[in-house]
Amino acid sequence: MYKQKAFWKNINLEGGEEYGEDSNLIDEVFSRTGAYIMGKRMFEEGEVNWPEDLYKADVFVLTHEKRIPWVQRGITVFYFTDEKIEAVLEKAKESAKGKDIRIQGGANTIQQFLNAGLIDEFTIHIVPIILGSGIRLLDNIDRNKYEIEISEVIPSTLTTHLKYKLTRK
Repeated sequence: MYKQKAFWKNINLEGGEEYGEDSNLIDEVFSRTGAYIMGKRMFEEGEVNWPEDLYKADVFVLTHEKRIPWVQRGITVFYFTDEKIEAVLEKAKESAKGKDIRIQGGANTIQQFLNAGLIDEFTIHIVPIILGSGIRLLDNIDRNKYEIEISEVIPSTLTTHLKYKLTRK
C-alpha cells in the first residue's frame, strides 16, 4: 500500500510510485468509507506505523482494555470499546452518515461479524508473501449463513483483490 500514489494522496503528502488497479482500489475504499471497525490486534499492529489522520473517519476498536479516545490531527478519532458488535456497528452507522462501514480486521473481528450475519460484501487481498502464522480468516465461520458470489476480481502487479457479495440465506 505504501508504494501507491493514492495512499500518499489520501494523507496529503507526495510519495508513491504507482498508479493502477491497487491505487484505484485505495481511492475507492477511502471515498466510500465513512467509519471503520477493527480489533485490538489490528490496531496494535498499525498504531506505531500509521501516519496521522490515515482514516479520515471514526475508527471503532474492539477491545476489553479501557482507553480514552485517541484524537489525531485532522478528523480521525479512534474509539476503544468493549460493547457487543451490534452496538458498535450502530455507532459506526451513525458516524458514517450513509457511507460504507469497513470491518478492517483482524481475523477474529471479521469472524464475529460474519457469524452474526452483519456483512454484505467483503474484499480479500491476496499478496504472495508467506507470513507463517496468524489466525485463519475463514475458520469457524457458519457456512450456512450466506450465499457467496464473486462480484469482481482485480489483478495487479502486487496483489490480487477478490470482491465477494454476501446474501443471507
